[in-house]
Amino acid sequence: MNDRSDLIELLRCPGCTGGRLAREDTIWRCRTCDACYPVLDGVPWLFAAPDEALAEWRQRLQALLADLAHEAAALRSALERPGLTVRARNRLKLQSTAREDHARRLTALLAPLGAAGAATPELHRALGTRIPGAQGLASYYVNLHRDWAWGEEENDAALAAVIDVLRGHAPRRVLVLGAGGGRLVYDLARRLRHGLLVALDINPLNAFVARRIFAGEHVPMYEFPIAPRDAESHAILRTLAAPGPLDVPVEFVLADASRAPFAPGSFDLVITPWLIDILDEDLASFAPRINALLEPGGRWLNTGSLAFAQSDPALRYTLEEVLAIAEAAGFASPEPDERRMPYMCSPASRHARMESVVTFCAIKERAVDAPAQASVPPWLADPHAPVPALPV
Repeated sequence: MNDRSDLIELLRCPGCTGGRLAREDTIWRCRTCDACYPVLDGVPWLFAAPDEALAEWRQRLQALLADLAHEAAALRSALERPGLTVRARNRLKLQSTAREDHARRLTALLAPLGAAGAATPELHRALGTRIPGAQGLASYYVNLHRDWAWGEEENDAALAAVIDVLRGHAPRRVLVLGAGGGRLVYDLARRLRHGLLVALDINPLNAFVARRIFAGEHVPMYEFPIAPRDAESHAILRTLAAPGPLDVPVEFVLADASRAPFAPGSFDLVITPWLIDILDEDLASFAPRINALLEPGGRWLNTGSLAFAQSDPALRYTLEEVLAIAEAAGFASPEPDERRMPYMCSPASRHARMESVVTFCAIKERAVDAPAQASVPPWLADPHAPVPALPV
């Protein structure tokens, strides 16, 4: 993060939901509640309960590494089976060695997470700050390969849909919620020549890898295709890299999209790519949060397949319901663009599909009230802090 003055003016504390942040060496400090937020690998860590979120992501890394070790051990054990063909032995050796090497590479990439204190799941549940369970470190790992190693077909199709619905609009301040592997952000930065573009994601692996690639680095990472085309495709060490240099600044932020740490009216374009149907938060309450982030007349651009799969069947919205929610959240009725696109088509896998992707750009007509966020008092977030004598 370059600490640009225009971004600093927009940042707000996600804990007390409003305090201004000031940079102090390797942290950001809230001027109102005195909460501290670290900067990890150059990316500000702006979760409402930063220590608890850090501890939880570290635990998720340890769980992922344990799974990889278990898989490698099972593959090595299979090598002891009598009667294996040479091809089978070579395949098992490739897979076991790759998983061990993959674990080492992940450990190095995620070293900025460092050591964290004990997580407090009860605090997360009580205050609504717990990392969504579906957002594991490897949940969207394959997207990194799609973005930076498989070629341009999928990326070009995604960018074309976004540019088409913008209809010539030239935004000055852009926020991408759920930036993922970062390729759409990269393509938009090169295309729009914006004034400020902020890429927010909840997953530190996505942010750390994307930031390196944006800086021109080549990042080697393994792909494990679902349906490998040949023996060598069971584990492929690919080099993830941008197709060209990026001379437009992009700011990365690690935070929860439902608690985006920005002042109201900070942006004139908010993009939610493949996000609104996977959030734990109901879209009916999330859409007003997007409204609050936009200046009057700002635009909300959404793109994705709208594959709502929430446990509550009432929240599995149709396209018509999504458009109605957007209107209720203060946006003009958007005109959706729907087109067929290739999706996760690895050249090394027989598994691939087409998706019907819906993209719309809705203009903010009026402000609406967003649901209140729970604040995190220091004495509740820190188990060592004294509990004050409350009026009650």
